[in-house]
Amino acid sequence: MRGLLATSIGVTCAASLALPLTPSATAVTARPAPTAETATAAAPATSPAAPLPGSTQSLPLTPLTRDRAHAGAGAEQGVSRRDVRPFSLLGIVWNDPDAELHGRVQVRTRDAKTRAWSGWQDVETHNADHGADPDAAERTSGRVRGATAPLWVGDSDGVELRVRSATGHRTEDTARGVRTAASTAPLPTGLSLELVDPGTVAPAPAPATRALTTRATAPGTAAAAEASAANAGLSLVPSGATEIPALNREATERDLLAHPGAPLSPAQRAAKPYIGPRPSIVTRRGWGADESLRESGFRYTTTVKAAFVHHTASGNNYTCAQAPSVIRGIYRYHVKSLGWRDIGYNFLVDKCGTLYEGRAGGVTKAVMGAHTLGFNSNSMGVAAIGTYTSVKPSAATVKAIASLTAWKLGLFGGNPNGKTYLKSGGGNLYAKGKNVRLNVISGHRDGFATECPGRQLYGKLGSARTTAARYQGR
Repeated sequence: MRGLLATSIGVTCAASLALPLTPSATAVTARPAPTAETATAAAPATSPAAPLPGSTQSLPLTPLTRDRAHAGAGAEQGVSRRDVRPFSLLGIVWNDPDAELHGRVQVRTRDAKTRAWSGWQDVETHNADHGADPDAAERTSGRVRGATAPLWVGDSDGVELRVRSATGHRTEDTARGVRTAASTAPLPTGLSLELVDPGTVAPAPAPATRALTTRATAPGTAAAAEASAANAGLSLVPSGATEIPALNREATERDLLAHPGAPLSPAQRAAKPYIGPRPSIVTRRGWGADESLRESGFRYTTTVKAAFVHHTASGNNYTCAQAPSVIRGIYRYHVKSLGWRDIGYNFLVDKCGTLYEGRAGGVTKAVMGAHTLGFNSNSMGVAAIGTYTSVKPSAATVKAIASLTAWKLGLFGGNPNGKTYLKSGGGNLYAKGKNVRLNVISGHRDGFATECPGRQLYGKLGSARTTAARYQGR
């Protein structure tokens, strides 16, 4: 199965871009395949196939029906059934990041191995609730677009899509109580279907040898060195490590507080009595981040006062071994399709409870993410990979969220069972500049009117708070 990543932590990633692009796939952004220079001269003839970078196919939507009320633009748009290059994750984007898609998005895909077509699947419309704050440079770059949530469909080479506008849309007349004929919400302009191939990643090099690597993960590149340097100072974490190992509570305090070289602020050092044990975290190199995709450098805020819990709304049809591929797909979707500077979440967790480093900048630091529009300053975002509206998250996922927040919030003096204030940067619940009282561990919906992190995961946050506080020794 394409999407398996073999690393020292026992997960594997694989992918294929072997098929040519059909004429129907009009716009493709892809990095060239690695050359022989990325392999060592002594690589044996039996070495595995060279890893491939990911790619994105952009298919513009066309009208499926005509509607005079929308100047012929169509109340239904889509992509006819067609062959495409292999992909595993998809989403819909449009021009205006502030426009909302009121309607239903459905897709069906063809399995690349069995050649069988799936049934119609819904894509979460995911309107405007994630992303950088309104005044942030990341938001005002001119590259940001509106988008649905990504959907993981697995190794596929065929697609069909339909987007139907919602009827009964709220208008100025209906808001005043005026009875009118049922209205149809116009669809956003510039709709396109993004098909993402997360690419493959080479096995992690053995300590004494260099195996086949992509340019993105080669330890000698400037981008990889920058990302590795962001986590410098963590005990037992060599440069270019694929995993940050877990430490018990005593070792965590000793490692992060006793050593002068630890990358901690005075506020972090003052939090000593209540730091939870450091959990194991797969690094960006561990899940195969192509560091050349994101913008260079990092963006930080002052502190981390709260953690917002999300779900990726990308579906639950993935294995834990595929999780690194899912993350690489979301990363590429956020950067190449949505125009963000990096993946939006600070951390991610899969259904088996494995934690992953998200946005680059250092796991101990106050990295500004793009996860909760209006509340990205002085907060962190952790996303459970999956959709947890009707499906319950695993106990391992909830435990991992508790473990992560106990440690990361503890570095900044945060009490997982407590409350804090964050200043809104602007959103649909709170006006810009308003000081909002929130749980230190909050759901995305607490800061923005959204279904995220799903009803089932949101219902587990009380348990996560209690467990995290216990991990801190409170």
